[in-house]
Amino acid sequence: MALTRKMLKAMGIEEEKIDQIIDAHTETVDALKSERDRFKEDAEKLPSVQKELNDLKAATEGGDSLKVKYDAIKDEFDKYKKDVELKETRGKKETAYRALLKEAGVSEKRLDAVLKVTNLDKLKLDKDGNFEDADNLKKGIKEEWADFIVTTGTVGANPATPPAGGKVSKTKDEIMAIKDTAERQKAIAENHELFGF
Repeated sequence: MALTRKMLKAMGIEEEKIDQIIDAHTETVDALKSERDRFKEDAEKLPSVQKELNDLKAATEGGDSLKVKYDAIKDEFDKYKKDVELKETRGKKETAYRALLKEAGVSEKRLDAVLKVTNLDKLKLDKDGNFEDADNLKKGIKEEWADFIVTTGTVGANPATPPAGGKVSKTKDEIMAIKDTAERQKAIAENHELFGF
């Protein structure tokens, strides 16, 4: 049953009191409507909150989700750390092997080619950054890469075909005294050191 002015007049309440009662009743009803609307909004959110709760429960079943995340991140970090160490070790091995190739006499032009085809993973470094058993390794390099080893040195003339010369060289004045131009130029060419070229 609704509270109306008609009903209040039938009860014999004065007109002034009726207005006060209606105002108080309206305030109460408005407050209840506002509270009802708030509860209704909360009730509408309930399914999404319940779904989130169910998802969290499902994620934590079979183990602690934070531990799983921690283990995954730790594994990823350990892998990264190992990769960095491998690259660092590989760089040290390349530097040491390059120096060993130079010592063995391998041509500078061929160092990169030799490094590309060499399996450095099998080789081990000591604490000083040198290869273990470097002497045998150097010997193996000299045998395996002999075609790339540059040899330099002074080689004498072949005794079977001695250099042309053997003539007694002339002095600068004797050469300049030659009247025939072609013969004088030939003598200058043969004794060019006398003329500074």
